[in-house]
Amino acid sequence: LLRTITGLQKNIGGSVLIRNEDTRNYSRIKFARTVGYISTEIIKVSHMRVYDLVALGRFPYTDWTGRTDRIAGEIINDSINRAGLTNFSARLISELSDGERQRAMIARVLAQDTDIMIMDEPLAFLDISGKFSVLKLMKDLTESGKTIVFSTHDFNIAVNNADKIWLITEADIKEGAPEDLWLMNYFECLFDSERTGFDPEDGSFGFTPAYSGELYLDGGTGRQRNWTARALQRKGFRISSDKTRPYVKVLEEGGGWSFVSDENVLNFNSLYELLKILSPEDNTVSI
Repeated sequence: LLRTITGLQKNIGGSVLIRNEDTRNYSRIKFARTVGYISTEIIKVSHMRVYDLVALGRFPYTDWTGRTDRIAGEIINDSINRAGLTNFSARLISELSDGERQRAMIARVLAQDTDIMIMDEPLAFLDISGKFSVLKLMKDLTESGKTIVFSTHDFNIAVNNADKIWLITEADIKEGAPEDLWLMNYFECLFDSERTGFDPEDGSFGFTPAYSGELYLDGGTGRQRNWTARALQRKGFRISSDKTRPYVKVLEEGGGWSFVSDENVLNFNSLYELLKILSPEDNTVSI
């Protein structure tokens, strides 16, 4: 879809309109000054500097001799700075991390100075820090008046940051604000497993754990109590209001937790230790 919008492959049917004009009527120069595109392809060019890559964004503004206008250098440097690559101008593309390379590609489109920026999986292959760094840059660009259309398989990123979502299914395309799609239950089609689902109240989703029993949660306030409840629910325990049941007590002084049943009282310094006793068969470790 993105490649069709950008004209990199022909339409099977229908039309793409930008400002109420069919893009097939755009000249190549006019289109390049209107729409910028960042693909998922990793750029591997020997001996190309960040400055050289970003300078390619000024190509639609060159004259017939290939020369750029006199302010091109200022625009290129400003684009590099806005992308957070101030000290990277002379760095080779081959020496950049995935996140830095993605920023360089965004800087190139910034130098192209288009109102519309189309990005195919711009957050793919990035670590957590790099992902949110690029996402912050994208949000800053939209606040400056740019329109960004991007594809992603990261559900949380989409619903927590996009102003409008195109939800593409085998049958059709649903569109609207994330909250609109929640309220109309359009996201249900993404969760076709009995063990996978979402909470329509807070928009969270994940695996539905097997039922482990009910526990009363005693003590604690704010963050400590909330995360304790979340940990118990992750292991399949339902938080009960019945105080006669076995219960987990959040200790106030010195922190820690206690598990209290008819047989005994056990104290723990961490939720991991508590959950290990409550769910001894679970030995899953995330690395």
